[in-house]
Amino acid sequence: MKILMFTWEFPPLISGGLGMACYGMVKALLAQGIKIDLVLPTKELVYFPMREESDVDTLPVIFLDPLMHKEYSRHKFETINERLEYIGITSQPQSYFSLKEIRQYAASVKKHYWLSEVVTDEEQDLWDEMTTNLIGDEDLIRKVQEYTLRADRFARTLDYDLIHSHDWLTYPSGMLAKQISKKPLVVHIHATEFDRAGGPGDERVHKIEHAGMTYADKVIAVSKYTAQMIMSRYRIDTGKIRIIHNAFSLPVDTVLTQERIFKGPTVLFLGRVTLQKGPDYFLDVADRVLKVHPEARFIIAGTGDMSRHLLRKSAAMRLKNRFLFTGFLNRKQVESILRAADIYVLPSVSEPFGISPLEAMAFGITSIISKQSGVAEVVNHAFKIDYWDIDLWAETINHLIENPEKRIKMGIEGMQEVNRIQWDEAAEKIRHLYSTMLAEYIRRPKN
Repeated sequence: MKILMFTWEFPPLISGGLGMACYGMVKALLAQGIKIDLVLPTKELVYFPMREESDVDTLPVIFLDPLMHKEYSRHKFETINERLEYIGITSQPQSYFSLKEIRQYAASVKKHYWLSEVVTDEEQDLWDEMTTNLIGDEDLIRKVQEYTLRADRFARTLDYDLIHSHDWLTYPSGMLAKQISKKPLVVHIHATEFDRAGGPGDERVHKIEHAGMTYADKVIAVSKYTAQMIMSRYRIDTGKIRIIHNAFSLPVDTVLTQERIFKGPTVLFLGRVTLQKGPDYFLDVADRVLKVHPEARFIIAGTGDMSRHLLRKSAAMRLKNRFLFTGFLNRKQVESILRAADIYVLPSVSEPFGISPLEAMAFGITSIISKQSGVAEVVNHAFKIDYWDIDLWAETINHLIENPEKRIKMGIEGMQEVNRIQWDEAAEKIRHLYSTMLAEYIRRPKN
């Protein structure tokens, strides 16, 4: 079985949990004999043929243009980073098309692919919904437009049985590939615009999410929480939704030995500093705890649009060096900060799943997570609190600081629990879904 997979993130191209989720998922699927051609937002027109488990780390590359691939093959690269830089993988997806090409986006796609007699009225409505809302001069929208235009080449050139798209950024590509190939499409919803915005967000993204999930043959939700969201907010047919929880596996070379940065207890927030993740609640909790335990240190590890606001607010609250900001951290720095933490906190307002709590627990860190998160459905050895209950968050942290033996015991139990939550089980469910979809496709009457 061979899958054409579209995703916006994959190590080292990571800005959130999506990349690590795709990494673990692809590796586990490869172990089950699934072949995957992975498409990422790169400068050059390339894809990544995944055949062995080790490919998730080495990232083998093929250029669609044979002459360019021949030129690429002649190069000698000292490191994998040097090789990935050659094809245009950076820490953030970049924009390479000219603005003139972008402005022609909707018209060209509609003209060539969707104004035909074989398209049903429902399909036409969904495509109109997607293309109408994938318009704008914002950098991210332009990048998604470029990525979608390229999907045509991959859809026509590569050989595959099924299409798998991750989150709204790649739903248009999945829709286009399905229309061209008539192959089944599964879309994976890791987070909705409601989750990211903490309420009503960009209407264009909502419409693209709706079009992608409606046009898909099946929809994978990462939690019951997310499934309920897409049923109630997007009115997606319950018959096509499958709930498959994420998992987490530490790399085999990960160092788990604790390395303290401060003498006092360290409380960590690790994630994007956005409204969705509740960093403002973390700040208010810190203010309450520090009044009781001034020896404690609170760290926000990550970046986001709320960083400056929180920095100014923490200064106004006179928290000084007891409340610290690390900014962006690479993979090794993330592991270092986890080794230094005693308590992990994620007071998300809306969290479809949440990979970082599993990562913290894998390091033996006692974790406190929002009840409004999908990960709360799969772990037992973590404290679960409503994101808005600041007093209870503070009381719980104070209790853990004052009872280190209970904190250590909870951390060990959490580590043992997370070690049992592996990607193998999730991958088996995805493989079964693939097989079911292909069987339905084969039985489907051909026009």
